Amino acid sequence: MAGLIPQNFIDDLISRSDIVEVINARVPLKRKGKEYTACCPFHNEKTPSFTVSESKQFYYCFGCHAKGNVIGFLMDYEHLSYVDAIESLAADQHLDVPHEEDSRSHQQRQEKQPLYDILKQASDLFQQQLKTSQRAIDYLKQRGLSGEIARQFKIGYAPEGWDFLVSHLGKSKDHLQALQKTGLVVINDNNKTYDRFRDRIIFPITDQRGRIIGFGGRILDQGEPKYLNSPENAVFHKGYELYGLYETKQALRKIDRIIVVEGYMDVVALAQHGINYAVASLGTATTTEQIQKTFRTTHEIIFCYDGDNAGKKAAWRALENTLSVIRDGMVAKFLFLPEKEDPDTMVRKEGKDAFEQRIKNATTLSEFLFENLKAESDISSKEGKALLASKANKLIQKMHNSLFKDLLIEELSSLVGLSQQHLESRISSADEANRPVSKTIKPVRGQLVQNNKTRIAIALLLQNPSLASHYKVPNNFQNAFTKGLPLLYELQKTIDSNPEISPAALLERFRDSEHEKALNILSMLQTPETDNTDNIKEVYKNLIERLHYDDRDEYFNYKINNNEQLTAEEQKEYLELCTK
Repeated sequence: MAGLIPQNFIDDLISRSDIVEVINARVPLKRKGKEYTACCPFHNEKTPSFTVSESKQFYYCFGCHAKGNVIGFLMDYEHLSYVDAIESLAADQHLDVPHEEDSRSHQQRQEKQPLYDILKQASDLFQQQLKTSQRAIDYLKQRGLSGEIARQFKIGYAPEGWDFLVSHLGKSKDHLQALQKTGLVVINDNNKTYDRFRDRIIFPITDQRGRIIGFGGRILDQGEPKYLNSPENAVFHKGYELYGLYETKQALRKIDRIIVVEGYMDVVALAQHGINYAVASLGTATTTEQIQKTFRTTHEIIFCYDGDNAGKKAAWRALENTLSVIRDGMVAKFLFLPEKEDPDTMVRKEGKDAFEQRIKNATTLSEFLFENLKAESDISSKEGKALLASKANKLIQKMHNSLFKDLLIEELSSLVGLSQQHLESRISSADEANRPVSKTIKPVRGQLVQNNKTRIAIALLLQNPSLASHYKVPNNFQNAFTKGLPLLYELQKTIDSNPEISPAALLERFRDSEHEKALNILSMLQTPETDNTDNIKEVYKNLIERLHYDDRDEYFNYKINNNEQLTAEEQKEYLELCTK
């Protein structure tokens, strides 16, 4: 159960989402008959055993048993919590996630809502101040920014002075506490409060729902620090957020690529020139979490840095973090600008077309990787080749199993003169050494076709919930003698209360229950019975009738064999069974 998120919203979200589309955006799928296949993203394999069913909206791996619906896939693939997976899926559908209130969620909301409120009020004040400060307006005009772009990004101005926000928003104790918790005001050693942002252009930072969670401030004149950010707090976690991502999603329905830059002004300047797919990493090296979030939005990332040593180092850190995230179908490139240039200055000098040509000609991840490794090693010598191979192995072993990984190993093989097989074995052995010890995984393909009637009936109802309205499961299945029939009754009851429920949403209802594992397997079960779509109602009806007969027969035989007395009603039922 989701707890804070209404179940009917989750059902609707799953029904709106196409698991094939969601998975294919992350793991390229190939159609095979009625289903789609790929090499499993959750374990190393050469032969595809990962299956996605479009009709059932489930996935299953016959090798490692990974299985589930679209929410489960996002949780496992992107290492998201249950709620985060729902938030991510809802964001793709442009839906806000509603929340039910319980005591705990109410308390959390009470703690966070004042912070969102005070941040919104501060942003409104900063925007008002921009309109009244000719100096700030002139500064933005000198940077080539229009009033329209300033409104789009809610750019504001924090005036000079030490107590602007305190005097306007901190008049009550609660408001002052909220200002302190968000870091908008600071308490000094003498217990005096003062504004963090003073005489700065203000760039509001928003989350994926468009709520303001923090600010970046850019000084107008010379001085340090040039940029100043909000500190981390209950609603703002710098390593997870990207400036401009929400605005990009608002501007573009389909996002083919995203360019990651370093500064707020870079994002805004690019948008001013029509390049409205830029985000900034909030003054930090681009983190794994930020890269994952970006790849959830697009399949191509261009990291843009200054061409000096600092820029190259930042790019290398981004490359290292990307390797642990990138999979087939994803593209990462690196764009290095001339020294002492940034996207802001460059796009103003060259214009949109020239800058986008630079993006088009950006260095691929593989080129950047091997160019750097070759620069650090003398590959004319065996020692240099060994050094290059050793460094490359450490990087490549970070990667998930993919065709891209295979191609990097192939290129490394060509560079150092070692066979691909030899390099793969080295990388695999390093992977094994770093992997937690686990039990050997045995394929279950053969087991799935050897099912009893109960498993087949459960699979039929799980994969085709509409069957519940055509033939009802008997009420005595609730306390049936035969294992599995009470679960069949639970499925029937769940569908009765939600007649339009989809197979994937039905499966979701049993998350974290004792039945989750079995239902995940049965959701992808294929037998002659489950494939008999033309006569599926009759097949299901016959199965239920047979199961009912067998269960009652087993029950009576048990009582008779144990010398237990049958009631008059049971005796009558038993005689009827014997005549069938």
